[in-house]
Amino acid sequence: MNWMLMPYRRYFEFSGRSRRREYWMFVLFYVLVFVGLNAAFGTNQVTRTPTGFGYGSQLVGGGGLIGGLFALASFVPALALSVRRLHDQDRSGWLLLLGLIPLFGGFGLFVFMCLEGTRGANRFGPDPKDPMSAEVFR
Repeated sequence: MNWMLMPYRRYFEFSGRSRRREYWMFVLFYVLVFVGLNAAFGTNQVTRTPTGFGYGSQLVGGGGLIGGLFALASFVPALALSVRRLHDQDRSGWLLLLGLIPLFGGFGLFVFMCLEGTRGANRFGPDPKDPMSAEVFR
């Protein structure tokens, strides 16, 4: 649970590095919150489309408001965490703009988020997997 909530404690921190574990646990927490909201406030819909049937889910009542506020409160931590995740690989946070490229940009960012970070210190800070190698702790 600590890994899931760490981005909220580092709310506006765009500098430094973040491990894969921190990133993917935050993504898991985000998905679980919306699964819980959908279970509590969701309504499922099956509609007929020209190609067959379509299935959808919609938050109703207070669920839409709660989900919207949660998404709004999570936007900045998610953005900062993504930048720190790219920093862990010694890449610029500006690479997040790849997400604006339809289809391939999102896939490229997904691959970057799955890659291991550089070992040892890089230009963005000490290795988060090995904090003892940092000069701060010597």
